[in-house]
Amino acid sequence: MPDNVTITAEELKALLAERDAARALREEQEALRGALRLVTAERDLAEERLRAYRHELFGAKSEARNSDQLGLFNEAEVLGSGNTPALEETPESTVAAHTRKKRGHRKPLDPNLPRDIVRHELPEDERFCANDGYALVEFGVEISEQLHVIPEQLRVIQHQRVKYACPCCELGIKVTPAPPRIIPRGLLSESALAWIATGKYQFGMPIYRQAGLLRRFGGDISSNTLAASMVRVGLATQPVINLMRDALLDADLLYCDETTLQVLKEKGRRPQTKSYIWAQMTGTGIPIRCFSYTPGRGTRLADKLFAGIRKGAVLMTDGYEPYNDIAQRYQLEHLGCWVHLRRYFVKAEESVPKAARTPDLLATRFIKLFAAEARSEKWEADRRQRLRRRYSARVLDAIHALALEQSRNVLPKSLLGKGLTYLREQWPKLIRYIENGSWPVSNNACENSIRPFCVGRRSWLFADTVNGANASANLYSLVETCRANRIDPYRYLTWLFQRLPLATTIDDYDALLPWKLPVDLR
Repeated sequence: MPDNVTITAEELKALLAERDAARALREEQEALRGALRLVTAERDLAEERLRAYRHELFGAKSEARNSDQLGLFNEAEVLGSGNTPALEETPESTVAAHTRKKRGHRKPLDPNLPRDIVRHELPEDERFCANDGYALVEFGVEISEQLHVIPEQLRVIQHQRVKYACPCCELGIKVTPAPPRIIPRGLLSESALAWIATGKYQFGMPIYRQAGLLRRFGGDISSNTLAASMVRVGLATQPVINLMRDALLDADLLYCDETTLQVLKEKGRRPQTKSYIWAQMTGTGIPIRCFSYTPGRGTRLADKLFAGIRKGAVLMTDGYEPYNDIAQRYQLEHLGCWVHLRRYFVKAEESVPKAARTPDLLATRFIKLFAAEARSEKWEADRRQRLRRRYSARVLDAIHALALEQSRNVLPKSLLGKGLTYLREQWPKLIRYIENGSWPVSNNACENSIRPFCVGRRSWLFADTVNGANASANLYSLVETCRANRIDPYRYLTWLFQRLPLATTIDDYDALLPWKLPVDLR
């Protein structure tokens, strides 16, 4: 404004009012822009969650990715020869030639199965040559085989306990004592109990379906009787389960995971409340699988499952917080699971429309990391350790740098943001596996061991009582430990149920552990 121009007080007040109005307008516009950005971010997050839910319901469950894994395997092979491969992406890839298997090839039937021979012969009036009329002579047979199934056969074992009496008086009466049974005065034999247990805990068949199957063959037994029998035999195996847990906690490497379970009748808890089944398994020594029931999954409840664990043992888990407290309390080497981390990024990728997807460098690094582990799976621990130090450590550095770079431009509550947050929080545990060539990179082994329980849960849905949940955990432990040791669960459970009533000492129970089943019974 020129110096010679003067304004009145009223004009000055008007100018100041205009200035304040313009400032207020700018602030209001900025507030609206901020609100718009917030609403837009919330909309994007909602759309992302919606796509994730749709994919979870209707999409493929596999986490496999189409990548040049052959080239990644070659990187590990080059490293094993002493060279150091580069981490840059290769724009082109060459797929090696392969041989396609001939289709239609039928797998032969088990030669150990018994054979019933059925001979098919020509009628006598057709056993002559059409050219010269001479009688035909047999010179061989053409063999084809079919698998024949004989349905279950139910029999009744009638126990006759002989009674003796003195011929001279009425006082000398004796009755042969009943043999000890796992369920005193039980209606089902040991083999029948084992058949029902394997049907439910190995093949996921609910009790009521097994009751219906028995009725087809004349065994009219209520499902309540079968369920009560499973609870009783499951609880009766507790001494053997305790010895299995002692052996498990003495291992150098342990895996642990948990999943939900609904118990209808639990004191002080609503039927809709979630309870949990924990799966623990050994990573070294004798394969052992132990399942345990708890009404929750806090540190206090989880701590009981690790009481007595070997100091300095290695524990592989996901990122659930109570595992950190357990590892610190018992001074364990705690490893993080890379599969759980990768799952965040897989879900984030699946939530983006295919047309908008771009190559993710982090996902590529994950593939390189897992490719190196897959390539070295059958190597000795020392050789795998060299691979991890020379190659995997460099991939880990690249992953960490990319994660820090991407974190600046990603919403924390988005699927990708959650994955990056998980990576930052779990990073010290995720990279610890490179310190030892025998340590695992993921918790997949434990997830595979808990999968049969999850499959069965889809059929029988819930446990009625706490005793039923504990009994199921015990029987799952026995069945899965048998499978891990390549033992037929039905044969083992029959053998166990027959001998368990005779056991009285710790040595007797120790002789009943699954891996001590005689070889001729496996």
